[in-house]
Amino acid sequence: MNRSFADLLPTPLTAESLAQLQPLSSATDLLLLLERWVERGWLRALDKAFVAFLHERAPHDDPLVLLAATLTSHQLGHGHVCLDLFETLKAPDFALSLPPEGDVQTGAQLLPSQLLEALDGAHWCKVLASSPLVALAADGCEGAMQRPLVLSGKRLYLRRYWAYERRIDRALRQRLMAAEPTPADLPERLAGLFGQARAGAPIDWQKLACALATRSAFSIITGGPGTGKTTTVVRLLALLQAPAVEAGKPLRIRLAAPTGKAAARLTESISQQVRSLQVADAVRDKIPADVTTVHRLLGSRPGTRHFRHHAGNRLPLDVLVVDEASMIDLEMMANLLDALPLHARLVLLGDKDQLASVEAGAVLGDLCRDAEAGYYSPQTRAWLEAVSAEDLGRSGLQEDLDASHPLAQQVVMLRHSRRFGEGSGIGQLARWVNQQHAEEARKLLAARSHADLFVLALKGEQDRALERLLLEGHGDGPQGYRHYLSLLRHQRPSPDAAPEDQVWTDWARQVLQAFDAFQLLCAVRKGPWGVEGLNQRITAALLKARLIDSDQQWYEGRPVLMTRNDYGLGLMNGDIGIALKLPERDALPGGKQVLRVAFARNDGQGGVRFVLPSRLNDVETVYAMTVHKSQGSEFAHTALILPDALNPVLTKELIYTGITRAKDWFSLIESRSGVFEEAVKRKVKRLSGLMLELADDSDR
Repeated sequence: MNRSFADLLPTPLTAESLAQLQPLSSATDLLLLLERWVERGWLRALDKAFVAFLHERAPHDDPLVLLAATLTSHQLGHGHVCLDLFETLKAPDFALSLPPEGDVQTGAQLLPSQLLEALDGAHWCKVLASSPLVALAADGCEGAMQRPLVLSGKRLYLRRYWAYERRIDRALRQRLMAAEPTPADLPERLAGLFGQARAGAPIDWQKLACALATRSAFSIITGGPGTGKTTTVVRLLALLQAPAVEAGKPLRIRLAAPTGKAAARLTESISQQVRSLQVADAVRDKIPADVTTVHRLLGSRPGTRHFRHHAGNRLPLDVLVVDEASMIDLEMMANLLDALPLHARLVLLGDKDQLASVEAGAVLGDLCRDAEAGYYSPQTRAWLEAVSAEDLGRSGLQEDLDASHPLAQQVVMLRHSRRFGEGSGIGQLARWVNQQHAEEARKLLAARSHADLFVLALKGEQDRALERLLLEGHGDGPQGYRHYLSLLRHQRPSPDAAPEDQVWTDWARQVLQAFDAFQLLCAVRKGPWGVEGLNQRITAALLKARLIDSDQQWYEGRPVLMTRNDYGLGLMNGDIGIALKLPERDALPGGKQVLRVAFARNDGQGGVRFVLPSRLNDVETVYAMTVHKSQGSEFAHTALILPDALNPVLTKELIYTGITRAKDWFSLIESRSGVFEEAVKRKVKRLSGLMLELADDSDR
C-alpha cells in the first residue's frame, strides 16, 4: 500500500476541516499542522523545532519521515526512549496520550489519530529506511550512525538515546558474563550474618540476594517499602569486605542515590545498621555510611551534559551501591556504567513498582521484568540452595530451563515487608493498587476498618474540609502543618542565646524533623488540584490561621524545595529547607535576627546547614509537592490529592508511589469520585529496547 502523505487525509472531512486544512502533500504543510498541534498543547514547541531542524537538513525528504521524527520526540517528552511504529498505529490516542484525555473541543483540527489511521506500518518503515536522516541499526555503518534518527526493527530512536541503550546493554552483558570468585567458606559467612536456615521457616530472600551478589559484577535487589533493602545491602557489604580485609586489601566502597533527600535517608539508615552489625571491628570500620548523589559521584560539570568521570577517567572504587535506582533515567545509567572500572561490582537497589524517572527510560523496571517470577536456572537454584541452605522448591518461582533469562540470574526480589505487616491498611492498599485491583482497594478504603487509612471526599473546589485536614490532620492521630509551625514558635530558643550556641542548630533540626511528619502530594502541577494552586491555597489558610506572619516571598516557616543542584552551596535537587529567624552571627545576645533557610546535612549526624534566602535561586514553596518529587522520601502522614479529571500521569504506579511514602498514616483526598479507580486500572508502559534476555541482537 504505497500511500502518499496527501492520501492520509481522512474521508469524509467536515466542511470546517476542508476550509482550514490544505492537502498535506509537503513538509511545509506538515509543519503548519504541527504548529496547530503545539497551540493545542498536543505537542511541545521543542518537538516542532526539532522537526524544523531536520527539514532544513533534508528539505526534500518524505513528510512521513518528519511525522515519525515528531512523534519520536514527543514520546521522549513522555518518558519513552523510542517510538514503536506498529503499536502507535494500533491505538494512536493511547500510545501517544494525544490529544489529552477529556479534550473534546477538536473543532476543525486534524487529530493525530485521524492522520495515522490510514497509514500502513510496513510502508512507513520502508520510507524511513530509505531516508538520509535515518540510520539502520542492523547496518552498523559508522557513517550512517551519524544520522539523527535510528531505525531498529519497528522502533525509531533519536540517535543519542539509541546510543545510550546500546552502551547500557553492552556494559551489563559484559558484567553478567564475568563470574566473580566467591569465598570458599561462603555458606559459613552467610550463616554468620543471617543465622542458620530453619526447616519450615519462610525463605530468607535477603540471604539469597547477598549470595547472588557475591558471584557477579552486577546484581539487582528490588522490593517494596520495608522489605529490608538497606539491611540486605549492609550485610552484603560486610560479606564482600570481610575477606578483603582479612587479605589486607580492603575494598573501596561507594554509596550513591539519585537525590540529596534519598542520599540523606540512606546515610542515616546505613549508619544505624552498621553500628549494630555483628562483625569484626576491622570490617565494620571499612563499611562506609556516607551516601552521595549520583551527580556528585560522577563529578557533574554545571551547564553541560558531561561528567568528570567517564570511560577515559573511571571512578576510583571497587564496589558501587546505588539506592532508589528506579529514579535513574537512561542517560544517567549510561554515564554511570561508562565511569565504572571494569573490575568493579555494581549493585542496584530499588522498588521496581515505583514511578520511573521523569526523564526518558525506566531502566530498573526494564531490568526487573522477570523479578516476580524469578526464572532462575536449575544451576542457579542448585548453587543458591547449596550456599544458603534455603529450600527454593517451595518458593513458587518459575524455572528458566532454556537459558533465555540471563539477567534474571542476578536479580532478587525481597517479598516480606516488615513495615507493612498483614494488619497494615497502608500495606494492604499498596498491594491492591500494585496488583491493579481497583475495586478491592476501594472496598478497603470505604470500610474505614484500619486506623492508618483515611479518605476525604471533597464537596467541590471550595470545600474547607481540605484546609482542616491539611492544617490539623486527624484528631489525636496524624498531624497536619500546624504541628511543625507550633513547634517552630513554642520551642524557639531564648533570644539571649548566643548566635553560635548549639541550641539554634538543635531547634532547626527539630523543626525540619517535625515538617517531615506530614506532606501533601499531588499528581499534577497546574490547576486547583496541582502543586501551584494548592501551595497558594495552603499559604493563604496558614496566614488566616495566624500560623505564619506573611505570605510574601520569604517569611519564617516557609518550606522550600530545591529544584536544581547547587554545587556551590552543597544543596541537591529535592533537598527541603525551612526559613527560620536566627541571630546575626556577630550580634550580641538578644540582638537583631535575620532570616536563614535551614537544610539538613546529608551526614547521618543530624547536622544542619544555614543559607541566606538571597543565595537560593532554584527553590519553590513545598507545602504540596508532586509524587515524582517525593520519591526517595517518607513521611509519618502522607496525603495524596487527586485531580477531578483523568490525566495521562494518573496511573497505578503514581498511586502506589504516593501511598508508600507514608510510614504511619495515609490519607486519600478525592476531588471527584471514580478518578482513583480509573487511575489504578492504568499502568505505565514506557517503550524501550532494553531487554537483555534477547539473545538475537539483529533487532537492537
